[in-house]
Amino acid sequence: MIFIANKRLGIDKIRKKYPDADILDITSTSDLKYTQLLSPFYPHMNIPIPNSKGLTASCVEAIWQGLKVFENFDVDINTFKNVSMHNIKRTTKKFGKILGHRYGVGSNVILNYFDARMLIYIPTYKYVLDNIPSVHNILSKIRDMSFYKNIVLLDYNVCTDYRDITKPISHAYLVKCYIEDCYPKYSKNLKPLSKEELKNLKSKERELKNKFKQKTIAQQLQLNLDFESIKPDFNI
Repeated sequence: MIFIANKRLGIDKIRKKYPDADILDITSTSDLKYTQLLSPFYPHMNIPIPNSKGLTASCVEAIWQGLKVFENFDVDINTFKNVSMHNIKRTTKKFGKILGHRYGVGSNVILNYFDARMLIYIPTYKYVLDNIPSVHNILSKIRDMSFYKNIVLLDYNVCTDYRDITKPISHAYLVKCYIEDCYPKYSKNLKPLSKEELKNLKSKERELKNKFKQKTIAQQLQLNLDFESIKPDFNI
């Protein structure tokens, strides 16, 4: 199976939670070059900018950031050219309140956050997964490995519901969806999670965490019992 974990937890905590899993850091700060290829920040080059005929960018994140529209600044062409994997993000602190994402260079349409996620970020990342041979090779290996062992994909964002717009979506989650053939698709009928749905989602997450804690405690107790049963008696 494939699991998603927050890289900020630290490798020791992650290994404790998933003791038998292979852990793959697929962020731009990974020590492994081949797993960096799955990062939205990686400059694969020539990534088509949605609804922008003939225009391309260096990476997925450059497109997402470059199409942002702020109250004091519009689309930034220079961001599309960033190949450094650094200084790509455009923030409200520097440019003022964000108004949305422009649906393509020169477009009159400014998308809200949810529609921008569905029409810009998710399909652009899918383009990379579909069309970059080196990326496709890694995906095939992860898919094959997941059939016989657990895989943990590390990300800084761990939101695993594309309808949850309270947090940035996890690209590791999109990798998991792609491998498991359930990649999100845009539909006019789709809407972000309502307040009630978010409340229920958080409740379920708490339940899962509690179950995991109970399972972990039970496993530790069993390990202690097993150790006691094999511990040599030095008093003989």
